[in-house]
Amino acid sequence: MFFKKKELEIVSPVKGKLISIKDVPDITFSEEMVGKGVAVIPEENELYSPVCGTVTTVFPTSHAIGLTTKDGIDILLHIGLDTVNLKGEGFDVKVKEGDEVKAGDLLVVADFEKIKLAGYRLETPVIICNPEQCKKLTYTKPQAVNKGDVIIKYLK
Repeated sequence: MFFKKKELEIVSPVKGKLISIKDVPDITFSEEMVGKGVAVIPEENELYSPVCGTVTTVFPTSHAIGLTTKDGIDILLHIGLDTVNLKGEGFDVKVKEGDEVKAGDLLVVADFEKIKLAGYRLETPVIICNPEQCKKLTYTKPQAVNKGDVIIKYLK
């Protein structure tokens, strides 16, 4: 008897506009140097976990969070572009390394107004850092998304 492998899902961390990673105006992301994924231009300040798993990294500057799913997929949520330069200003992280999270758990509250006023872009990449661990990746086409909408499906 054969069982069809179930596609696993990564959901949007925030309400906004889903765009192709190729359309992110930062070559580190658009040329997939960090990994494969998509980006969301956020319309709300609260960002939620796109997966169930463990918080593996909270960057000291609070602009990015690394998560690892139970099946070993490493996810990077990078809030805005070049926002490392804000040195944590405008980011209120609600989790710490080692925390177990479910998809939809609050990770960060970002002050996007402050981030924009400081001259930074809001595109928020959601990246699979070890895409070679996935047999197949499928991306949702660019569109308006709500928090929790599926943005990436993968087969492990």
